[in-house]
Order: sequence, then C-alpha cells, then structure tokens
Amino acid sequence: MVDFVRSTSRFPLGQVVATPAALEAIEQAGQSTVEFLDRHVRGDWGELSAEDRQLNDSAVECGSRILSAYRTNSGTKIWIITEAADDDGQRAATTILLPEEY
Repeated sequence: MVDFVRSTSRFPLGQVVATPAALEAIEQAGQSTVEFLDRHVRGDWGELSAEDRQLNDSAVECGSRILSAYRTNSGTKIWIITEAADDDGQRAATTILLPEEY
C-alpha cells in the first residue's frame, strides 16, 4: 500500500494496516484506502480542529503520534493514526480504523 505515496509525503507511514470494519466502510462508499492515506501523508488532516491540526504539524517534526479524521462519501467517519517514531526516528505503523474501534 505504501507504493502510492507521492514525493510530497511529509512523513513515513511504516507498515499500513486497517481494521475489517474500516475497510468495509471505505469499500461501501466506493472509495479506496489510498485516497485517505494520500491525504494523511500530505498533511491534509481532514476534520480536525485548528488546535489538533497544529498538534499534527508539530508531531511531524518531533516524531509524536499523528491522527487524521475523514468521512467517507457515505458519511462514515474514519481515523488514520500513524504511531510515534521510535528511538531511531522510525514510524512503525499506520492504522486505518473507525473511531469506535480505538
């Protein structure tokens, strides 16, 4: 899944995983996970407050956890969470899930 990432990506995704419920919601909306991952990795944080957007921008620089929130075409809210970087500055994983699965 990571092969799609454009040269404008702001941070590495690590291993990309998704819950079955999130995959089903995206598929039912006629969309693709790539669409949401592309927005996430470019820094389009979706439906977040200005404060949370600023926290994400800082997290890109300092290696903290990054959270984006989007709605599918059918109105289902999904989250994408990229884990904090480890001691070597690597982000191990990015997870696509529904908020109630967190």
